[in-house]
Amino acid sequence: MASSKRFDPDLSVDDVMKLWPNTIRVFLANRMLCVGCPIGSFHTVSDACREHELDETSFLNQLAAAIDRQGNAG
Repeated sequence: MASSKRFDPDLSVDDVMKLWPNTIRVFLANRMLCVGCPIGSFHTVSDACREHELDETSFLNQLAAAIDRQGNAG
């Protein structure tokens, strides 16, 4: 699913995973149980980083790399 929407850390976790399915691996690799979580539609990526005590910049870089890979595959 290609999207013209730009990534923003204020997007909900659910929106990020729906728009860019490759990002699901990043959440799981960081031991975040956001996949299927009922809070995912309310939590932004920034909220999730705070909640899981992750370095937001590092996590955003990982998400950006996954989004780039998805955009280049196909």
